[in-house]
Amino acid sequence: MISEPSPHRAVGLAPTAPATSPSSSSSTKPGTARRSLLRAALTGTAVLGAGLAVGAPSAAAATPAGGTRTRPTTAQEALRELAAGNLRWRTYRQRHPDETPTVRQTLVSGQAPFAVVLGCIDSRVPPELVFDQGLGDLMTVRSAGEVLDEAVLGSIAYGVLELDIPLIVVLGHQSCGAVKAAVHADETGEKLPAHIQYLADQIKPAIDHSQEGDARVDATIDANVKRVRSLLAAEPDLAAKVDAGELLIVGARYELTTQQVHRVG
Repeated sequence: MISEPSPHRAVGLAPTAPATSPSSSSSTKPGTARRSLLRAALTGTAVLGAGLAVGAPSAAAATPAGGTRTRPTTAQEALRELAAGNLRWRTYRQRHPDETPTVRQTLVSGQAPFAVVLGCIDSRVPPELVFDQGLGDLMTVRSAGEVLDEAVLGSIAYGVLELDIPLIVVLGHQSCGAVKAAVHADETGEKLPAHIQYLADQIKPAIDHSQEGDARVDATIDANVKRVRSLLAAEPDLAAKVDAGELLIVGARYELTTQQVHRVG
């Protein structure tokens, strides 16, 4: 899914650095009684066991429907699973995993998603579909242009700090309307409706003024992903997880024309 940061080239989600598996039990960590109570109250403690096998990003990597899934527990494993899912999606071999009655009943008592995906609200880029994942697999947080605010940051932090999710993917996409609006407002000085202007203001620092026309919008899409990723990496709680080898934060981009995802930054 995500590999080298080559523009407009989807070649897999290979991580730049492996991450060790975070602890699956808060009872093994000192001073985490509050977190244990929060997990028990809001998410339960069940871990999913059915679904697709983790492996190299090939369409044949998945186990047959109904097979047993070894759930990703590290960032590297999660990246491989997302890569395999995106390949299935773009080759029209979707398996729609983790939708069975058994999985749905298991999820009543808890959730154990293996990745947080911060994506745009664009209806053409639903993370569960473009990565061919199912119920309980991804914690998705969506805002126009992947814009960060307190609610978005809190949602991401919850996934990482309370559920020990080892991977965050910031997922931008080709022809992002929020980025187009921000570039237009910057070029013309036009004021957008109040709440939309807020989005444009947040994207504005990423605008690539070295480009013109459609190329400026396209370059800004990538620059915005990199900026959001950097802002997340600078958050103290998340940075501590990264430093401990328990979290990887990557930027990515989805191409509407090819349905492929590639690494950005």
